[in-house]
Amino acid sequence: MKNYILAALVPLLWGSTYAAVGLYLQDMTPFWVAVWRALPAGLLLLLLKPGKPPLPWSKMTLLSVLNIALFFPLLFIAAYRLPGSVAGTLGATLPLQLMFMQWLVEGKKPEWKMLGLAIIGLSGVMLILNPSADIDPIGAIAALTATALVARASLWLKSWPVTDIFRLTAWQLTLGGLLLLPIAFLVEGAPKMVTLQEVPGLVWVSLFNTAFAYWAYTRSIKRIGPDAMAMLGMVNPIAAVTLGVVLVGEVLGPYQWIGIGLVFLSLGLMIRAKQKKAKTLPAQTHEPQTC
Repeated sequence: MKNYILAALVPLLWGSTYAAVGLYLQDMTPFWVAVWRALPAGLLLLLLKPGKPPLPWSKMTLLSVLNIALFFPLLFIAAYRLPGSVAGTLGATLPLQLMFMQWLVEGKKPEWKMLGLAIIGLSGVMLILNPSADIDPIGAIAALTATALVARASLWLKSWPVTDIFRLTAWQLTLGGLLLLPIAFLVEGAPKMVTLQEVPGLVWVSLFNTAFAYWAYTRSIKRIGPDAMAMLGMVNPIAAVTLGVVLVGEVLGPYQWIGIGLVFLSLGLMIRAKQKKAKTLPAQTHEPQTC
């Protein structure tokens, strides 16, 4: 159960990204926010545990491009152009995208039970969405594309042998941040001076949302698998909506509360199914755990 608790912290933290942008980072641009989120976090982790990357440079670069250099700008484009509940809702398509990608790439047909739970959870997320919200098409495409990148990278993380999760996280963030630097200059020009009002938002998204959350995310992919991690990702829009209520004063209607209940129902049934399946497997078939 502790593995699931740690894994659930990841979408909770990532769900706070939209509130952090709305409260502190509205005057910054998406690509430079992505740089400030990735590079300081990666350098801090490398300072704490220096050493060579735990994967070959080709694989390390692929993960850094998908998980950081492409994902972060797309995420912040969505955050700047969409309400948090909308962006979180589109991100909650991850379980369905992951199942489709496993079917397409690995030939693995989805389990009917997990597919059904993913659809129940996604239905709940759709109820959370405010029907009156205007959906920006560029922001929607950015959110869906970012989710697809996470799905692809999750399958790589699952199959590639990794001996050091901490160092893998450090190198992903550092390489991704370095790759983002010239792109940010090219797209948005030189960065503006960071103000004191923006510091809390940058500290939050870099230290907690990134340094800690990406370590926990990579560890959780190895411990509980990408399918379970994708299902837990449905907590993301719940966090986004809850922070909107608490910090911004948004009001939830009955459909939103029903949606939250459906999401938690699907998550609870998913965790129960995974634990039941794990108990029926012989001990020797379990994957070795990495930490």
